[in-house]
This record gives sequence, C-alpha cells and structure tokens, in this order.
Amino acid sequence: MKIIRISLWHVPLTSHTAYHMAEGKTCGTVETVVLALDTDTGLTGWGEVCPIPHYLPAYARGVVPAVEEMAPVLLGADPVGPEAVMAGLDRWLQGHAYAKSAIDIALWDLTAQAADLPLHALLGGQRQADMPLYHSITCVAPEEMARIACEAQETGIAQFQVKLGADRDWQADAARLRMVREAVGDGPLVYGDWNCGASSLDASRAGRAVADLDIMLEQPCATIEDCARVRAACGLPMKLDENAHDTASLLAGHAAGVMDAVAIKLSKFGGLSAARRARDLCLHLGAKMCIEDTWGSDITTAALLHLGAATDPLRLMNVCDLSAYVSPRLAPDGPERRNGRIAPPQGPGLGVRPDRESLGAPAAVIS
Repeated sequence: MKIIRISLWHVPLTSHTAYHMAEGKTCGTVETVVLALDTDTGLTGWGEVCPIPHYLPAYARGVVPAVEEMAPVLLGADPVGPEAVMAGLDRWLQGHAYAKSAIDIALWDLTAQAADLPLHALLGGQRQADMPLYHSITCVAPEEMARIACEAQETGIAQFQVKLGADRDWQADAARLRMVREAVGDGPLVYGDWNCGASSLDASRAGRAVADLDIMLEQPCATIEDCARVRAACGLPMKLDENAHDTASLLAGHAAGVMDAVAIKLSKFGGLSAARRARDLCLHLGAKMCIEDTWGSDITTAALLHLGAATDPLRLMNVCDLSAYVSPRLAPDGPERRNGRIAPPQGPGLGVRPDRESLGAPAAVIS
C-alpha cells in the first residue's frame, strides 16, 4: 500500500458556548484542519488538528505549508507502521509537532484499516468499554458557573474543570471553586484551571482560600517552577497541561511534584505515536491522565478515545468529547456520549468517515 494523494481542508468550528480563560484567552470560532491520505488500495486515512489561537505555539494556517514541505516523504510511502514514517518526517522537518499530529493520526487510521481492526486494538487493546468525561466551565460569574456545573451533573458528568483568571481577581477565583464544589456535592472531581494565566502569588492566595476543600489546581502558572511554588504554598494536588509536551517536560513535572494528573494532548506531543509513548511513561510515573487534544471535532475525538480506551482505567482520569462542544460535526458516524461517559468507535481504523462533500473545496491537494 502506498500513499498517492494528500488533501487538506480548513473548517471553522464554532463553540456552542464561548470559553473565557485567563489573560483574555477565548475559544469561540476556531479553525480546524482536516487531512486525508489516499492510497493506491482505495483506503483513506483521516487526521485532524485544531490549534487554539493564543494557547500554544501552533497556527492552523501553518499546517498546509508544513505538510507541503513533508509531502516528498509521505507520497509513495507505505503507511503501515506509522512510527517509521514519522521518524522519516522528523528527519526531514524538525519540530512542527501540531502539523505532524494530523498526519500521524491518519497513518494510524490506515494501519488499523489495513489490519481490519479498531484502532484501540493496535494501541494496547481495549481496557474499558467506555470512559468518563469532564465538563469544562467557562470563566464567568461564580453563581453562573455553579449553575452550569449542576446542569452538566444532571447529564451524568462527575468531573468539572473550572476555568479561572478571566477577571484577574483571585478572590473571585476562590469563590468560583468553592461554589462549584458546593453545588456538585462531595465525590465529583473539581479542578480549577488558569491556563498559565496566574502569578504564583495570586494562585497561591486562591489555593490557600480553598485549601479546606477537595479541589485540584491545573496549570496556574506559565512555568513548572512557579506551579511548584503554588503547590508548596497551598498543598493542593495539581494537574499539568501546557507545560506537558514531551518526555523531558513530563519528567520535570513529576520531579517538581506538580503532576498528580496531566493532560496528554495529541497535537502538543505530535500525534498518537508520541502520545502513546507519553501515556506509557505516565503509567510508570503514576500520574493520572486526561487524554484529549487542544480542540477539534469527530476525527481527533475518535483518535483520543481509542488511546484512552487502551489505557489502564486506574490511570485514566478522563477523556474529552470535543465534538460535543462545537459545530458542525465532521462525521455522521462520530461517537456520542452517554450518561457522562463515551465509548470509542468500533469500526476498522478510527471508525469515523467524514463526508468529503460537506467539507467543501480542499485548501490543498498534493499528489
């Protein structure tokens, strides 16, 4: 089997609710990039990457030029055995992990289709039928965030990510955490996420104000060192996100004591191949994992669900149903949540097939 054509589309995804985060970061309408690798056997592998502006050093309009640069390595390559192909791409073009992520997902899709197996069978085997979801709550007034949490809880959600820092008021952030914690009651997981937007002083003050509660903090500051200062000041467990992107960063976060949990996001690591290696390292380190991606729709959701399903349930904290946060849906056969949980697709490969006509005209076709 050989790759004969690469097609890419730019598709705007609109969040059902605009997400407000620290430092003025927002997630309203963002652009996802869909990639298709066609082969001489008639099989097509699908990939997707959706960088959020101002979130990470990644840019949706940078994907097509990067893929065009890598096309000489991809065209004519046998996609079976994604890590071998990705090693060739890394030798050809250093960095650009986010652009490589979409390619890597498509390669895994093709490999699993060729084996006539669902993708999770190749990523370690299915360890669980379905997985818990979390609900991300936009940073608005504390009372409104508590209401949103209760609404999500009624659908079966038992894990809540509370966005913090949009108004740069540590006391308001403490109120957000306290009111959501009280609203959902004892038991559910509640964690406050500053997306790197707090100073160690403000995050420490907020953390100490809720230190009597069952709360976890997520990536309050821009560096691992400052996150460690917050952890030492308030004693609350911590989840690492933006600073977790490769082996070295995972080891550093673990050594600093700020990685009780960690976000394994496909596009940050460079796709399923690198995310699987990160998953296995975290199993050794003992960190709980949220397996997800920066943003996206049905393709990236399917990919992360397959990796999540192949992960030890004792170490998988949650996954993210990105498709449910945005419109339009890209694939009519995309996965659907049930009672706060979601299962991976069971067809060959990713198990989802986007409708090319609904994607519109490609931004690029390389053959």
